[in-house]
Amino acid sequence: MTINEKRAEEIQNGKTSLGIEFGSTRIKAVLIGNDFSPLASGNFEWETSLDNGIWTYSLEEIWKGLQYSYQKLFAEVKERYGVTLSKIGSIGFSAMMHGYMAFDKQGKLLVPFRTWRNTMTEEAAKKLTEIFSYNIPQRWSIAHLYQAILRNEPHIEKLDFLTTLAGYIHWQLTGEKVLGIGDASGMFPIDMKIRNYDVHMLKTFNHLPEVEKHSLNVEKLLPKVLLAGENAGILTLEGAKRLDISGNLQAGIPLCPPEGDAGTGMVATNSVAPRTGNISAGTSIFAMVVLEKPLKKVHEEIDLVTTPSGDLVGMVHANNGYSDIDEWVNVFQEFTEAINVKISRELLYMALYAQAFQGDPDCGGILAYNYFAGENITGVSEGRPLVVRKPKSNFNLANLMRAHLFTSLGALKIGMDILLKDEAVKLDKLLGHGGLFKTPVVGQSIVAAAVNTPVSVMETAGEGGAWGIALLAGYLKDRETNSTLSEFLAKKVFAGYVPEEIQPDQKDVDGFEQFIQRYKKGIPIEQAAVNYLT
Repeated sequence: MTINEKRAEEIQNGKTSLGIEFGSTRIKAVLIGNDFSPLASGNFEWETSLDNGIWTYSLEEIWKGLQYSYQKLFAEVKERYGVTLSKIGSIGFSAMMHGYMAFDKQGKLLVPFRTWRNTMTEEAAKKLTEIFSYNIPQRWSIAHLYQAILRNEPHIEKLDFLTTLAGYIHWQLTGEKVLGIGDASGMFPIDMKIRNYDVHMLKTFNHLPEVEKHSLNVEKLLPKVLLAGENAGILTLEGAKRLDISGNLQAGIPLCPPEGDAGTGMVATNSVAPRTGNISAGTSIFAMVVLEKPLKKVHEEIDLVTTPSGDLVGMVHANNGYSDIDEWVNVFQEFTEAINVKISRELLYMALYAQAFQGDPDCGGILAYNYFAGENITGVSEGRPLVVRKPKSNFNLANLMRAHLFTSLGALKIGMDILLKDEAVKLDKLLGHGGLFKTPVVGQSIVAAAVNTPVSVMETAGEGGAWGIALLAGYLKDRETNSTLSEFLAKKVFAGYVPEEIQPDQKDVDGFEQFIQRYKKGIPIEQAAVNYLT
């Protein structure tokens, strides 16, 4: 029997797990087999839109993307293995964390989906951070809810249920209003002792005068919290038809708890144990470090969230990642087309990234900001991408590209310095995943310089969170073994994997330190661009 014949048999017998993740620029579906390796995948490209000042995705686009990515996967299974996909062992959904999806009793969306990217909740976030003595970032669901209450938005009177994008998809396909603890920890603070929403903070919120006026009970609004490995419901007949518009998919498939992209990133990089961490680099960029103990102070730059199994994590989340680099690559591609030179986009990225390695350690005095949106860590409310230099700065292609790569990590480094330097958090290894790490060496080297820590990637890094949620779906089937999530990953999924590790280069570390000092001093320049470029 050939490998493909064995795979076909696995698929026919439902010895598989499906993971689908809604990223900020792509929806990806991944089907994995018994050995946890990907069998087939399907993608749907999409972009956030600005609707009356709100970053959002429409419900129509959400369902279109889900169905399209599944159909692409369905077609690949048919083409590669000659099998019609109808049985799946388990399914999991994940998506961008945080944000605000508010529904009435009839399940109607009350206001357009407000994504993590919105920086419109500053008043609420600051007040709640002070009231709770616990950092509540602007993108958290509770900050969005409280801000809507402070504004006396009319929809609050009809509010019955609040969830995330992953929680919404899961609810629609299973009827279950639940959420994995990692995603839930980005909605409302978690009490680590009970691995559930903090009861004291729930009561405190409910007794705020503005909240009491609306007779809200926030606990009843939030989805039920579940841990990795717990059963989160089954795919209903209606859900199966909605996911697979061809009508082939059978109902009754068990689902794992829906999770956020932070949790699936931890799983996909085997970074769920204390003193391990991972960094995800895409439209936004964030790093997760699993903590051995709580932090000594409240830091507005650090989110406290959890792993999918409920362990405490320090999260540094920057709203702006590699979108600005993509725009610059577009310009260079236009130039190559203008002079009638054909070059693939992949090769263009590699050539430009290679140039960055030839630049001065500190980028030759060039300063750049990659802000397409506001940046909470640096206190900038809106985005204005810009490049600034002195007349005598060493301005060349190498330093320009190096500055763009450095600045994509600028806000993240500020937060990571708080964790690693101010809080003295121990970090043995950092694993990378996401678009940046698809180009060999470059992403690892830049990140290693920023955090002065060895950075590794695995062969599966490009699969990202969709693979991570597929693994969590696989863990649901494996839960009878009573192994912890960390044991499951180490002994079953990643046994034999040898990550490719790059050590930090001291000259790059020193150069990044010079750059970040310039970056911090230049924040008023970025703010001035927001003030005057309207």
